[in-house]
Amino acid sequence: MNFDGIFIGLASFLIIGAFHPIVIKAEYHLGTKVWPAFLLAGGIVLSFSLFLDSAVGAAILGVLGFSCLWSIKELFEQEKRVEKGWFPGNPKRGESRRK
Repeated sequence: MNFDGIFIGLASFLIIGAFHPIVIKAEYHLGTKVWPAFLLAGGIVLSFSLFLDSAVGAAILGVLGFSCLWSIKELFEQEKRVEKGWFPGNPKRGESRRK
């Protein structure tokens, strides 16, 4: 039996699920100015996936890398959700906190 697909699917599920609160916390505490960190992390992880011999490991790193990149978009979307009042904004940062 080959469980590779199940491992990749489970890892994808956990990684994507973990990035939802990460994006929410990052926007709350740091605003959208943290997007370059997601870009850098995504680039590094995707680069590592290119040199990994394991197909399962490379796939999991690929999911992780692209989740970091997708989080850039979600970070700006989260900012809009905060502005609409769907999520609380950080009162310590004030209105100029976003840029």
